[in-house]
Amino acid sequence: MLSKVMSAGVMGVDGFLVTVECDTSAGLNSYEVVGLAEAAVRESRVRVRSALVNSGVDFPTHRIVVNLAPADVPKRGTIYDLPQALALLVTEGELSPEEVESSLVVGELSLTGELRPVPGVLPMTICARDRGLSRAFVPASNAQEAAVVEGITVYAPATLGELIAHLKGRPGESLEPVRPTPMAGASASGVADMADVKGQEWVKEALVVSAAGGHNVLMAGPPGSGKTMLARRLPGIMPPMSPEEALETTKVYSVSGLLGRHTGLVTQRPFRAPHHTISNVGLVGGGSIPRPGEVSLAHNGVLFLDELPEFPRTVLECLRQPLEDRIVTISRASMSCLFPSGFVLVAALNPCPCGNRGSTRKECTCDEFAVKRYMSRISGPLMDRIDMHVDVRGVEFDQLRTQKNGPTSAELRARVIRARELQAQRFAGTGTFCNGSMSSSQVASFCKIDSKAEKTLATAFEKRGLSARSYDRVLKVARTLADLDDRLDIGLDHVAQALNYRQLDTVI
Repeated sequence: MLSKVMSAGVMGVDGFLVTVECDTSAGLNSYEVVGLAEAAVRESRVRVRSALVNSGVDFPTHRIVVNLAPADVPKRGTIYDLPQALALLVTEGELSPEEVESSLVVGELSLTGELRPVPGVLPMTICARDRGLSRAFVPASNAQEAAVVEGITVYAPATLGELIAHLKGRPGESLEPVRPTPMAGASASGVADMADVKGQEWVKEALVVSAAGGHNVLMAGPPGSGKTMLARRLPGIMPPMSPEEALETTKVYSVSGLLGRHTGLVTQRPFRAPHHTISNVGLVGGGSIPRPGEVSLAHNGVLFLDELPEFPRTVLECLRQPLEDRIVTISRASMSCLFPSGFVLVAALNPCPCGNRGSTRKECTCDEFAVKRYMSRISGPLMDRIDMHVDVRGVEFDQLRTQKNGPTSAELRARVIRARELQAQRFAGTGTFCNGSMSSSQVASFCKIDSKAEKTLATAFEKRGLSARSYDRVLKVARTLADLDDRLDIGLDHVAQALNYRQLDTVI
């Protein structure tokens, strides 16, 4: 007898349906799994056998063949344990085909029949819903991420025995549908407050501009000046995540296996701070089985690169495409995967190898050649893609001792939200969500300047040798400054301030 159970797999951050076909026939006792199944999938026959026996089901003693279709797509992981077990039960007449019809089934089985969590349940459930399936059976630990998908009923059995009892309709043993956890509101709990940082008002204002327009920012200053403290507080002043952004970010964390157990949507903007020893694959993703890197884990959040010149140059150059296209393409012989990478880059560096250049309290021991060699570790094309360069000075003793605090993260966030609302109205229906991601044609349409501002920009363009990309980014920052001032037109003061945020163009 032949049976079919629907399961799914993941390619990139998107799911695809897999039909688990099971056929039994007379012959020697054997269990084969075909359909480009890797080692972990082939080993499932051992887990399925023990799980069924320990759940009180007699295991068949004839020839069993399981096919995972489409057979030309690689199948990986332990996702297919549970659907194989159900397909075998249907083949043996323990369950009827109607009891598993129109259902997504995913999950790893332990030898005792317990269901263990698997990565990628959210994109699988979305795919199942879009393909017309009405139910999903997932492990209890994956229940909340599956339940956020509207239009499909999710059940989360703890064991194989529970699922069998539910499908057979045994009185008092049916499972209740999983109710999704409501999405959290605009709270930025868990993120330190910007008011804790003493001084650095100029830098705080620059971070407000960065959050309001989605602009990349580079902070240059001596050690201990507060660069890391400020960067870690940036997510707290960014606008709350929309349901669409939360879903996109959760999909990345789901396929990476980084969602906590019983966790639904990721509702706080991610903050990723990889060490400078990270590899190319660790930063942008890849591997023999393509997985998201840090740029994708920071999607809709912040990627913080501390001590930027200490990162290998080959690693930093990998950032060019993600910064420009907001997406990473990983190509392999058998597949090509796309991972989202719409993050705000915040980088920090010392002004020189010793870190004391420009300090009034410590003497710099670096000569000009050492400084140029240190800064040359960052290429010009990469620097072009960073909208704002901010000079971070050391904090004075009086500022450290003062009891006065600057504006709180909540106050700064209110300004950012107001600016984002203006941008949402401006870009309605275009697919653009903030000034930092404007196309060249949108810059020409929405960043018009008067003759005085144009003359100032032309002078800076010639003297500093700005590129066309830098020109666009200056106008994008100026547009955000005007939005923060609630002004429709970009003024000379906005262009001048935007140019002040590009001081390092003459150094690198």
